[in-house]
Amino acid sequence: MEFLVRTKQKISQFFKKLFRKRTCRIGIYGPPNAGKTTLANRIVRDWTGDAVGPVSEVPHETRRVRRKEDVTITGQNGNSITFDIVDTPGVTTKIDYKEFIEYGVEKEEAVRRAREATEGVAEAMHWLREDIDGVIYMLDSTLDPFQQVNIMMVGIIESRKLPILIVANKNDLPDASGLEGTNVDELYEKMTLYFG
Repeated sequence: MEFLVRTKQKISQFFKKLFRKRTCRIGIYGPPNAGKTTLANRIVRDWTGDAVGPVSEVPHETRRVRRKEDVTITGQNGNSITFDIVDTPGVTTKIDYKEFIEYGVEKEEAVRRAREATEGVAEAMHWLREDIDGVIYMLDSTLDPFQQVNIMMVGIIESRKLPILIVANKNDLPDASGLEGTNVDELYEKMTLYFG
């Protein structure tokens, strides 16, 4: 009898693992220095007390995809969602080591960072094709939103039929600010509706 109980438990565990719903993965995409990591840190700190990664005024501080698992947020409407947040490097059509030199980075280090950033953009695109279930697309509101890379990225996201929230940052307008926490409650509400 004990054998049957153990066998039943093992079969039950097998089917639970087999049919377990994968956690939703929300990617934060956008151009370099739009505030993606700042927003990822805000979301993760607000709900877990942790952080995703360092931020800097130097472009491409985030040069590899970073993921924080099992973040649960709850909107004011009571809806909640548990997801993995995926912070991505800034997507751009050109990464030049000279950008880093302008910020005082030595040439050898600048070349290394440019190479890492290029590899990171390729990695971010792979995640978008394979592993992302929804996107927060972060724009720097002080720059033209109709840059080629933004149009291309939104097109790719739409072609995958992924839910997308477009967020403008770095402004005094009523939009979201990861640094100041401005209107993040409204963003959380939208996230539970779009990605939940």
